[in-house]
Amino acid sequence: MAIVLALVLIVLGSVIFHVLSPWWWTPIASNWGYIDKTITITFWITGVVFAAVILFMAYCVFKFRHKEGSRAHYEPENRKLEGWLTVVTGIGVAALLAPGLVVWHRYISVPDGASEIEVFAQQWTWSYRLPGEDKRLGRSQSRLVGPDNPLGLDPADRASHDDIIIESDTLHLPVDKPVKVLLRSIDVLHNFYVPEFRSKMDMVPGMVTYFWLTPTRLGEFEVLCAELCGLSHAFMRGSIQIDTQEDYVAWLQQQSTFAELSVPALARAAGQDQP
Repeated sequence: MAIVLALVLIVLGSVIFHVLSPWWWTPIASNWGYIDKTITITFWITGVVFAAVILFMAYCVFKFRHKEGSRAHYEPENRKLEGWLTVVTGIGVAALLAPGLVVWHRYISVPDGASEIEVFAQQWTWSYRLPGEDKRLGRSQSRLVGPDNPLGLDPADRASHDDIIIESDTLHLPVDKPVKVLLRSIDVLHNFYVPEFRSKMDMVPGMVTYFWLTPTRLGEFEVLCAELCGLSHAFMRGSIQIDTQEDYVAWLQQQSTFAELSVPALARAAGQDQP
């Protein structure tokens, strides 16, 4: 009976904790309320299964407890029960996967008119790149990363000359404007994570991953690395400041372009172009 009582108390305690302590919610600051809904659906499905399994265990412990003179019934297989378990488990797994797949499709389906930015990760700092007057990002290559070209932009690509380089842990974005976030890492696995935006994506060396979002609330939001990336992983933090359009334009005008910051790299590229 003590085991039965303990199992029942586990279920009751879990339900009470959920009702009285919704600790997982962080106020959202982007369009990705879909992700919150998906988490809620997943929680209820797994919660119901958890409670059902634990209570069934309690029932079995009580129903089939030891009694004098009773003998255990040996039943090595039960095809009907196995069939039902397979069907119910399959339905449960499908119910868990379906909402996530729908939201994932939306998460990577960038709307028309979204601007592009690039997030660059390197142990243990964040840097950013924004398009210049031509409204597009120039080419970049990891082999070009160096002291006078920290993001590895291709000096031979004129589209990169007006790209705006943010060698700072703080990025500014305008409110209510969709943006495609391109993610690059130069050394090891990192993960760009902004809890309030519900944005989270691995950054894999040699690959460019991406997602999109629309910031919906003014303010400053913390950027975290959510992938263990070395000794100073816990200190790889930054922030994103969401501004009004006027404040964003004013901040943007104070930033430097690749051409302004990387004169030596551009000079070498110009020398290579000459016969």
